[in-house]
Amino acid sequence: MPEIVPGIPANQWRLSEVGRKRCVRLAELLAVFGPDVFVTSAESKAVETGRIAAEILGKSWETQEGLQEQERGQVAFEGQEQFEAAIARLFAEPDRLVFGSETADEAYQRFARAVASAVERHPDRSVALVTHGTVLALYASRVVGVEPFTFWKRLGLPAFVVLSLPDCSLLACVEDVESLPSSQLA
Repeated sequence: MPEIVPGIPANQWRLSEVGRKRCVRLAELLAVFGPDVFVTSAESKAVETGRIAAEILGKSWETQEGLQEQERGQVAFEGQEQFEAAIARLFAEPDRLVFGSETADEAYQRFARAVASAVERHPDRSVALVTHGTVLALYASRVVGVEPFTFWKRLGLPAFVVLSLPDCSLLACVEDVESLPSSQLA
């Protein structure tokens, strides 16, 4: 949950106090899966999320280029309705530049390379990637077959998916860490 600052691009927002508190819940739920290392995008929200969760679990964390949100750094937040319409267009026309400075296809390809790189750097470790909703939805839509816009709309802040490797089968999907009792993951 970021501190939304109208007129400032989302990639410059930081976590709100509520967002920082939710990182505690995120760490609690992720502990069931035994992450060994947290690899975050370089965006402030992801760095804060990964650092907090890693520290709670006593794990290391690092940043990785390529895990950032779909490139729209110069796009100011103009309201939820306009934002959702732009995201819907991005998913509906993945090969066209319709929002920001990167198509959905380009964002997916960049993100998939970054995921592969992070996993290759930590071959015998369970890697928790800390990223952003749009690229997560793009990735999930292509590797496990979810409908991207519907999935994106359901994601809470924070949310997570757990994939097995190398086949990328879906092991778990927690769309909103606030609504799930820990006992459901055990």
